Amino acid sequence: MTTFVLTAIGEDRPGLVSALASVVDEHGGSWVDSQLALLAGHFAGIVQVEVPAERTEAFLDALPALAGEVGLQVEAASGTGAAAQGGESFRLHLLGQDRTGMVREVTSALTAQGATIDGLRSWTRDAPEGGGVLFEAEAEVRLPAGGSDAAVREALEQIAAELMVDLELDVPE
Repeated sequence: MTTFVLTAIGEDRPGLVSALASVVDEHGGSWVDSQLALLAGHFAGIVQVEVPAERTEAFLDALPALAGEVGLQVEAASGTGAAAQGGESFRLHLLGQDRTGMVREVTSALTAQGATIDGLRSWTRDAPEGGGVLFEAEAEVRLPAGGSDAAVREALEQIAAELMVDLELDVPE
C-alpha cells in the first residue's frame, strides 16, 4: 500500500466528503485518518489514505476531476505512514482577549523548546456582558525525546503573563 496525505478545499456544499471517499474507494484505497472543518463558508480537510501501489497512478489522475465535478480542489503528497516520534505529549488550553500575535507568540515559545504541535484548534467568541471578543485555542503538543515539560511550562507561563491570558497545561503525571 502507498500512503498519501490529501489536502482538500472547496466552497461548502453537500457531498464533498462523499465524493472524495468515493474516489478513494473506487481505487481500492482505505481512509486512514482525517481532520475536516468548515471555515468561513469553505470546507477544508486533511486526509491520510492508503492505496494499492498498482493503483496509485490512476488514483492520482482521478483527483483533479473532483474540482469540476463537485468544486473540491485536492492535492496529494506522498506519506511515510509512520507515526510521529518524540517524547511525552500534553494538551494546552489558552483563553484570553483576542489580539493579534497570540498564536505566533505561543507557537514561537513552543518551537524554542523543541516542541511539535500535533494538533491545533482555535476559535473566537463573544465575551460575556459585552466584554469584547475572546480567543480560545486547544493544542496537542509533543516534546522532543528527553525534553522538559517544566521548561515548556515556564516559557508558556511567561507568555501567558505578557498576553494576559489563562493558559492550562495537562501534562501526564
